[in-house]
Amino acid sequence: MPALVNYSGDDDFYFGASFNRKSSTDFGRLCSISSQADVYCPPRKRARISASFLFGETDFEQNKQPSINDLPDECIFEIFKRLPGARERSSCACVSRQWLMLLTGIRKGEYESSKAVNENIDSISDDIETIPSLEDDGYLTRCLEGKKATDVRLAAVAVGTSGRGGLGKLSIRGSNSSCGVTNFGLSSIARGCPSLKSLSLWSVPRVGDEGLYDIAKECHLLEKLDLCQCPSVSNKGLIAIAENCPNLTALSIESCPKIGNEGLQAIGKLCPKLQSISIKDCPLVGDQGVSSLFSSASSVLSKVKLQGLKISDFSLAVIGYYGKSVTSLTLGGLQNVSEKGFWVMGNAQGLQKLISLMITSCCGVTDVSIEAVGKGCVNLKQMCLRSCSFVSDDGLVGFAKSTGSLECLQLEECNRVTQSGIIGLISNCRLKSLTLVKCMGVRDTTMEAPLSSPCNSLKSLSVKNCPGIGTASLAMVGKLCPQLQLIDLSGLYGITDAGLLPLLESCKEGLVKVNLSGCLNLTDEVVSALTRLHGGTLEFLNLDGCRRITDASLASIADNCIFLRDLDVSRCAISDSGVAALSHAEQLNLQVLSFSGCSGVSNKSMPFLKKLGKTLVGLNLQQCNSIGTRTVELLVESLWRCDILF
Repeated sequence: MPALVNYSGDDDFYFGASFNRKSSTDFGRLCSISSQADVYCPPRKRARISASFLFGETDFEQNKQPSINDLPDECIFEIFKRLPGARERSSCACVSRQWLMLLTGIRKGEYESSKAVNENIDSISDDIETIPSLEDDGYLTRCLEGKKATDVRLAAVAVGTSGRGGLGKLSIRGSNSSCGVTNFGLSSIARGCPSLKSLSLWSVPRVGDEGLYDIAKECHLLEKLDLCQCPSVSNKGLIAIAENCPNLTALSIESCPKIGNEGLQAIGKLCPKLQSISIKDCPLVGDQGVSSLFSSASSVLSKVKLQGLKISDFSLAVIGYYGKSVTSLTLGGLQNVSEKGFWVMGNAQGLQKLISLMITSCCGVTDVSIEAVGKGCVNLKQMCLRSCSFVSDDGLVGFAKSTGSLECLQLEECNRVTQSGIIGLISNCRLKSLTLVKCMGVRDTTMEAPLSSPCNSLKSLSVKNCPGIGTASLAMVGKLCPQLQLIDLSGLYGITDAGLLPLLESCKEGLVKVNLSGCLNLTDEVVSALTRLHGGTLEFLNLDGCRRITDASLASIADNCIFLRDLDVSRCAISDSGVAALSHAEQLNLQVLSFSGCSGVSNKSMPFLKKLGKTLVGLNLQQCNSIGTRTVELLVESLWRCDILF
């Protein structure tokens, strides 16, 4: 019996044996039909065939090939929701930009496969321990920088990471000027990566509150948020984060002109787990916002950075009273905070757990206030003062006497501090590390008063770019600190062999790390004494820029140094003979070696460098103009384990 296609209307009936090809041009679609079937063929309509056919060998041409792209987006969207796994979704995302964007519109929980997994988990008995899916753990990290930071790439990250451990950390550094990251890209991440725990946005002016709101709405596991130069993000976006991300532990805000007190008040009220806060150069942030972060009884803030803010003495008083959990405090550029603010912060006795304190360019730091801080922070171990021009010797010595636990002190550009203050500090405090940088008030004078008892606790001394320190100062340091193991005198171009030799001879413990870079007047005599006295303990030696150091120093190093691992003789008067002497040392196992700027090292040193290269992991031959390109290529082939700079 003939197979029929059920159409209504005035359709002509054609027998399979008498198909009229001439009239077929009136049909909506042509098809090859066997003589064994009789069908109705409607004109100007697509044939809907409900029976099985045996198609002939001669298919005639179709006007249009059917395509899935003919389907509306709503249908493709529903198809994508029913894909079985992440691998299939990633494959579909590679087909076209349209498909990629459709996939980013689907939340991870909306896939049918995810719903099935959840139903299966719910059906398992409570006494059976279930293993969590790797897709939800957030193991993966992605970083997009510059031109690579676009919405399309973010969409690809959202789709591609869902089945490979889940995205846990996302960093966006900069943005493409023409097609940079916008709210759409951030929304794609929010829908596809609910496991996100850390988000960092730097210099993304086109991302605003809408994108941050989507992150807050979907990524409830967010723990760390870093916003830098995001001019479109305001208090609304920060409030959304506070309301939806109760697990937030770290927040950093820098140069965000629309974020102010209202957003910080929401964070302080709704994020009880917040442990770290950093706010820099935000003009709308004042005392109300900062104080709200500490006033909560459940505050667990342990790390605080406040820089370039228009806060007053009130904020520092609140920190002094309520910062009971603070262990690290950084204050910088607080021009509206006076001496009273720092004095109250110290005398409030609330910073009992403070271990590290760094203060930069604060005019309120004076002798009186710094001594009060020392008395109030009884467990302070690390202190750094930068550009505090009102701190003098009296304040420094008073601070040293008031704090009994200080171990590390760094003074940078504190020009009222003199040699007397440094000696008083060392004598009254059990320091382990002392760093002086650009302290122009320290002059090389001979002390008339007798020196106090030695400070056996000081192990590390770093004096950088302090031109006033010379022979007399180093001699006094040597007598006061006989247990030094680390010496950094970089940039002291005025010291000579006569000034440094007494210091080397007084170090009884044995020097481990010595940095003499930029000490232009030192000669081979110092290196010879250094290797002879401390060759059994020395591990690091930097002689960069010591232009009077010659091959004789390398010979001394080869003869006396046993544990030396890192040697820098850049821009020294070194030649091939020195390299040869160094390579003949049987006990030497150098790992990092630098000859940068040594024009006396030539192609003749290649066999010696090969021998040294057996233990090297880093070799610097930059600006060695006497070494040819071919020699470097041979070294690269031979020393394949070593990173060679040329």
